Order: sequence, then structure tokens, then C-alpha cells
Amino acid sequence: MLVDFAAPVAATPAEAEAAAVSAEQVGYDGFLAAETRHDVFTTLALVARATGQISLQSAIAVAFARNPMNVAVLANDLRLISEGRFRLGLGSQVKPHIERRFSMPWSSPAARMEEFVGALRAIWHSWATGDRLMFRGAFYKHTVMTDFFNPGPNPYGNPPVELAAVGERMVAVAGRVADGMLVHPLTSKDYLWQRILPCLREARGGSLDGFTLQMSAMVVLGADPVQRARAEEAVRGQIAFYASTPSYRPVLEVHGWSELADRLNVLSRRQEWAEMAALIGDDVLDAFAVAGDAAAVAAGLKARFGTAIDRVSLYTPYEADRYQIAAVRSAIRA
Repeated sequence: MLVDFAAPVAATPAEAEAAAVSAEQVGYDGFLAAETRHDVFTTLALVARATGQISLQSAIAVAFARNPMNVAVLANDLRLISEGRFRLGLGSQVKPHIERRFSMPWSSPAARMEEFVGALRAIWHSWATGDRLMFRGAFYKHTVMTDFFNPGPNPYGNPPVELAAVGERMVAVAGRVADGMLVHPLTSKDYLWQRILPCLREARGGSLDGFTLQMSAMVVLGADPVQRARAEEAVRGQIAFYASTPSYRPVLEVHGWSELADRLNVLSRRQEWAEMAALIGDDVLDAFAVAGDAAAVAAGLKARFGTAIDRVSLYTPYEADRYQIAAVRSAIRA
């Protein structure tokens, strides 16, 4: 597995830039930036200028907060600025955020995402070849591209497109139209092997050759019991937060935890976060997180995901010891 460094979700663009420089210096393979409090494309533009070798990825950019032309331009520019190091990670987000936070339309997310990627590729093809842009779909239409607005062929080619997916419909879309898939942190070994991989193989005609599987894996990391207890509390809360979302219910169903998903959803509507975390028992924690010191976490990640996942980063919703994180990276790559 290649090992990537994920910027903290609350990092400012300047903080992410500094983190990326450090990650490149110590030998990480890639750098991931999420879109939470800041624009991911702005952040990665800074990172691209400050680094020279490490690969860069949006993990994720919210597709449905934008349109394909916006994303085509942004991704093309980042591919150019980074001299070919940028990979476009896209995700749908969930309906309440798209409609109520971004004030954008929501419908048929899997079908919409498949068309979104098709439109992206049509736009890039028009720029690369000079062919007339004529994309007409159920959700998006792009039929005008004059020379004044055409950036022309990108000397580094188009960025790979990798989709975030949980449910089998979106997983199938990733298999059909993307170059890779971002596996959600709330993914157990059972869900990966029983649902995701079979679905991807079917969508791709049986082979995953040339298709990148990337995962941000939840870990309870600490050099001693005190550090691990602090990390465990934060991870239980993060699992509860994700598991309360109806979109992620299929992951819990694989383990027979449908009732837990229902209870968490009710509590989340009341914003009873402490009560939610208390419902995450040791069996649920163990299913979704690898725990221990650096050596144990590295061994656990390789045992669970080493034969399926191509790239991994550590999901730590707490302030993890940077020396422990570095030790995990070294142990995985060894």
C-alpha cells in the first residue's frame, strides 16, 4: 500500500500547505485535503506551488455543490499547476447539505454522479481535441465552448477521477466511470469484501486492474493506554456520527446492527452526541477501527486491507502523536 497524509479537517489553507510540505519532506506518497470549512481547490493550489513530488488529491470535493464545467476548469488548472500530480476526488455529500447548505438540486444521486463524470470527460475531450462540445444529459447540458474560453490540451493530461462511495449503486457508478474509488472511513473488512469488491468487479467486467482503491482508515493510535483511551473516546464519537446517517446504514446492516443505526439517527436529530457515542460498543469499535501502538496499527491495517486497498491514510479525529503516525507509515511501507 502507498501511504498518504490527510490534512486535518479543520486546517486552514495555510496550515494545510505547511502540513503538505512536511509530509513531502518525510516521504509520504500523497497528500489529501478535504472540503469542510475551506475550499479544497484553493487549498490544493497553495499546496501544489509549495511542493514538487507528492501527489495531491481532493478528498473530497463536493460535486453537487458545483456543476461539471466549474469542476472541469478547477481540476484542469490544478493538474496544470501541480505538473500532473493532482487527482480529482469527488463525492456527492448528502441531501440535507446539498439542498439546505448549498441550495442546489438533489435527485437520483448515483445517476446524477454518473452523468456528472461523463460531462467532465466530454468537456476535457473538447479542450484536448478541439471537437465540438455537445453533452446533453438528464441533469446537465454543456453545448457551448468557444475558443476564447477553451484552455486547450493539458500537457499533463486529465486528472484521474476517483469517486467516494458507500452504497452499492454509487459503488457501481465508480466502477463504470471512474479511475478509482475512495472508500469511506466507516467501512469494515466485512463490508469491503462482501459488498464493495463484488459490486466493483461486476461493474468493471470482473477485473480491478488499473482501478485504484483508496481508504482513509479509522485508527485508535497511541503509544500507551492513556493515549489510546483518549483516542478511543474520539473514535467512538466519530463512528456514532457517521453511523447515524441513513446513507451509511447498509454498512451496519452487514453486521446486523440495523437497530443501532435507527437509535443513532433518532439521537442525532436531538443532537445528543454524548449519548450516541455511548452506544458504540467494543464490537462496533473493533469492526471500524484498528487500535494499538504504531506497530499494531500498521499490522492491523495490512491484515484487514492489504490485499485490496492500494492507498491508505490514517483517519484520526483527535490530536494524534505525530511520531506515532510516522511510525505507522514506516511500518506499512516496510
